[in-house]
Parts: sequence; structure tokens; C-alpha cells
Amino acid sequence: MSGRLLRRVCTACTTTMLAAQAVLLAPAAARAVPEPPEPGGRSVTELLTDLQRLYREAEKATEAYNTTEEKLRERRAETERVDAELARARLSLQESRGAAGRLARQQYQNVTGISPYVRLLLARDPQRALDQGHVIGQLARERAETVGRLEGSERKADALARRARAALDAQLTLTERKKKERDDVRRRLDDVERLLASLSAGQLTALADRERAETAEAQATLVASGALGEERAPSPQGDRALRYAVGQLGKPYEWGAEGPASYDCSGLTSRAWQHAGSPIPRTSQQQWARLNRVPLDRLRPGDLIVYFPDATHVALYAGKGMVVQAPRPGEPVKLSPIAANPILGAVRPDPGSEPVPDYKPLDLAQASTPTPAAPAGVQAPAPTAKR
Repeated sequence: MSGRLLRRVCTACTTTMLAAQAVLLAPAAARAVPEPPEPGGRSVTELLTDLQRLYREAEKATEAYNTTEEKLRERRAETERVDAELARARLSLQESRGAAGRLARQQYQNVTGISPYVRLLLARDPQRALDQGHVIGQLARERAETVGRLEGSERKADALARRARAALDAQLTLTERKKKERDDVRRRLDDVERLLASLSAGQLTALADRERAETAEAQATLVASGALGEERAPSPQGDRALRYAVGQLGKPYEWGAEGPASYDCSGLTSRAWQHAGSPIPRTSQQQWARLNRVPLDRLRPGDLIVYFPDATHVALYAGKGMVVQAPRPGEPVKLSPIAANPILGAVRPDPGSEPVPDYKPLDLAQASTPTPAAPAGVQAPAPTAKR
């Protein structure tokens, strides 16, 4: 999406959140913290379940807004194009009408006053005079036909321009409505994040442990099923896209951002493939709808993994069962297990490309070593959505 969006992440209780991040680095065995209930009878798990539901809703609303804004840019470009065509049609019509008028005046001057028969008798070259009159008449008829065609072209261009402007107005209205829906979800998300900011480091740590355990279980199940198939080499474009995405590790998540300082999920994947020389649609839903589907057992690095039933999250496959993703507010671009979220399917931006010969896979362990700390004011990581 063009332009910068306001970062909608929780800034309250930064000290508590940074302490929680420090605790997350301790060994898992030392972090078995019981989960006390919260005031009002809601457990921390319930609060975080609400948070993750709102993350998905916010991501869905943001992707929907990004899609409408993308279409708005297309509508604006189309309106400018047809307006330019209309201007050219009117200019051509004006020039042809002027030329037709000059020919008509010349014809009129030739047929007024003295009789044409007398003019032929008095002409020094009667044949030339006869031929000249014939040519002028023919040109006048051709110019009249041209004017008629141009009038039809002008009417058609005018109708196209009016329809394009009407479509632009409708798209402006839709985009504004989607923006309001997105902002409404983000306001509700802020309420939950402010509540989470009041939780203790121990509570957040216990939940982070639970998330890791659930992700590990889902990953083990997926790998054991054989669904991923054998390792494959990427295409040259896929390799470039993957290397670009890996180069963004540690950069912060930001709603609607598409780099280079920060990203949302589809901002990262679209920018990576643009860098590879193969532009793809901007949003995860467009990527799922427009790109070629590929089964999981045929995955190769650079393919896109799309998540959730409504295709509201996307990541770039890195090989060895891992993806590069911009996960959510508070978490930077990182390497994650492919099963960190419920998989909808996979798509390939370059289905006809041959794999790189003698491909040497990236060292994912080295790529995932320390990433820059999140900026001040960004909350500590929260668990992903439950499957």
C-alpha cells in the first residue's frame, strides 16, 4: 500500500514487555509458570485468544483495504488514460473540422461568381482546372467522412471517460469504507493489547512456552505426514526473492508497510518477488487468487505459503520446513516453522522457471542468528493463533 500507515502496536507498559522479552531467552525448563486467572474471571489464555482473533481480523481488514487501494490506483490510472484519449480525440476532431471548413470554403469560392463552364473555356490549362476541381471535391468528401468517424470516436471516448470517472467515484467510496472497517478493528485490537500490557512477565512467558510447544507439535505432525516431500532447488527468481527476504530478518512488522524499513506479511513477499524481477499482486488474498497453486510436496524455496481459510497471512518458503515471515505487531521479520499457522495452501509466482543447477541451500541456522531488537515501544511477542 502506498504511503505510511500509523503503527498500531501497544506502547503501554514498555518496561514489563521488555522484561518479558528477556525472560523468553531463558531455558524453557525453568519457565513452567502457572497461569492465574485475571480479574473479571477471564484467564490469560482467553485474553490472548481474543488478541489473536483480533490480529487475524485486523490483518484481514488491512489486506482488504490494501486490495481496494490497489484497485483505486488502477481506477485512477484508467481514468487518466481515457481522459487523455478523449482529449486527443477532441483535438483530432477539431483539426479535421478546420481542414474540412477550409476545403468547403475553397469549393465555395470555385463555384461562385462565374460559371464553371466559362472558367474552363477561359483557363490557360482547362484539363488542369478540371482535375484540380475534381481533387478538391474528392478531398472534401474524404474529409467529411473523417469528421464523421472522429465524431463517433469522440462520443465513444466521452462515454468511456464518464464510465471511468463513475467507477473511480465508486472505488473511492469502497476504499473509504474499507479504511473505516480496518481502523475499527485496530481500535478494538488496541484495547486488548493495553490489557495484555498489564500482565506479568511470568504469565507472558508461560503462554510463549505453550505457543512453542503447539507449533512444534504441529510441525512434527506435518513433517511425519510426508506432506512436504523432498527438498528441491529454487528457480533463479525464487532464489533471489528468498535471499532478499532473508536480508530483511529483524526488521519490524508494521500494518500495511512494504519496506524497506518495515513490512507486513504480504508487503514482504510482494517486495521480495519485485526485487527478484517478477512482480506479484500486493496482498495475500490476491496472491492466493491469482498465482499458480502448487502442492506442498512440490514446494521449492521462494514459493509462497498462504495461511488461514480466508488467505489473510502469507510467508515465503525457505526450505527445510521453514518460512520467512513478517508475523504480527511486536515481532520482527523472522524464520518460523511452516506449521506456525494453519496452512491454506501454496502458490508459485514463476511456475515455468527451471530450478537453479547445483543449488547450494542457504544456511538457515546462520540466517536466524541474532536479529536486531525491536524498536522501543513495541510489545513483546504474543502467541500465534490457536489451530
